[in-house]
Amino acid sequence: MQRFGTLSFGHYGPLGGGRELTARDSLHQAIDLAQGMDDLGVNGVYFRVHHFARQQSSPMTLLAAIAARTERIEMGTGVIDMRYENPLYLAEEAASVDLLSDGRLALGVSRGSPETVIRGYEAFGYTGSQDPRGADIAREHFATFLEAIEGAGLAERDSTSPFGAGARGMQRIEPHSPGLRSRIWWGAGNRDSAEWAGRIGVNLMSSTLLTEDRGIPFDELQAQQIDAFRAAWKDAGHPGEPRTSVSRSIFPITTAQDAMYFGRADSEGVGYIDGMRSTFGKTYAAEPDALVEQLLDDAAIRSADTLMLTIPSQLGVEYNLHIVESFAAHVAPALGWQSTRA
Repeated sequence: MQRFGTLSFGHYGPLGGGRELTARDSLHQAIDLAQGMDDLGVNGVYFRVHHFARQQSSPMTLLAAIAARTERIEMGTGVIDMRYENPLYLAEEAASVDLLSDGRLALGVSRGSPETVIRGYEAFGYTGSQDPRGADIAREHFATFLEAIEGAGLAERDSTSPFGAGARGMQRIEPHSPGLRSRIWWGAGNRDSAEWAGRIGVNLMSSTLLTEDRGIPFDELQAQQIDAFRAAWKDAGHPGEPRTSVSRSIFPITTAQDAMYFGRADSEGVGYIDGMRSTFGKTYAAEPDALVEQLLDDAAIRSADTLMLTIPSQLGVEYNLHIVESFAAHVAPALGWQSTRA
């Protein structure tokens, strides 16, 4: 494990007892948490993107704010639902944030997770899908997005325009950030999707659940997915080594409060998502020494270079920083990690 960071769902709403976490609270706390993690030397802070839900939905303004308040930490998404995106507008926004952050943006994109509404992307104007889950729209939008951030010409220049100085040919979108293409991840929920990501040459963000069940534990199934991705990358002739990430709910128990919240958390299972039989990842919660042993035995964590901790953002900045600091101090070094402040 070379890097670790947090993956936040950004939930807000009633907390019980008359308390409520507002959308404003959630955004400000996300910035404060990112700043605290940057001070700790953690590698990344990533956000789930969900529409029609009380979660983060349009992440670019949040990521820009984090860029302005931090110095080293990578920031990104896991994942942006490409069914909802205008790919050229997303490319402009992503390039702008990447330039503002001096190349610290890492965007995870995909078809997206199950929704709270029926075909919500159609309400955004993206209709005509032939797939019940809109996967064809997501792939089409993603292909255009990649062309845009690669700097391809996408619109013909108007040589008669007073702003074009008589130029001819095709114009790329602006601004353009040259290194952004190497920091795009595809969120894959099965082996076929992972192999496709390897063939087209983007990084792999392996999902917190896999839409397949092969009768083996989740970590082994995920490790096989990562192996298939790397083999497809190599067979396609792409240079260098791609990045791979997995996410887990991991809670070092170092205080009575930790034990109260997570002392009974230890689960893995099989169920149905979007009508498909799916395998869900395990939640780890134990004292640090036991946690190290368990995580070293997780085949996917051993295989991936980046680990994302799914954090309970509703519990506030102070407690989430406690989780991250406990992991950084007592667990992560035994998995091979070194702080960015080292």
